[in-house]
Amino acid sequence: MIMPFTRKVLQVIKSIPQGKVLSYGRVAALAGNPRGARQVSRILHSMSGKHDLPWHRVVNSMGKISLPRGRGYELQRALLESEGVCFSLAHTIDLNTYLWQPPDTIKLPDELM
Repeated sequence: MIMPFTRKVLQVIKSIPQGKVLSYGRVAALAGNPRGARQVSRILHSMSGKHDLPWHRVVNSMGKISLPRGRGYELQRALLESEGVCFSLAHTIDLNTYLWQPPDTIKLPDELM
């Protein structure tokens, strides 16, 4: 059984459109726990494959990829760039341009109900 917060996190992440990003903290806040950024990270790590999550669209609050180089950074950057997300010379994403502003309500994907 998936816990309510986890279900909401999955819902939010699945809703992020191509070419947009959210921070871990913003995902947590949208899912109902503004202090749950670390939980979001754990959910991404343990459930991305099983739920086919667009994990690469979640970045840190500074617009940077949190994964270290050689341990997923390059793949996440390539996936984001393939969706049209641009990085600065400092390897950051302009959140004014690429941060997703979700609608007031996010529909729960059928497979999570």
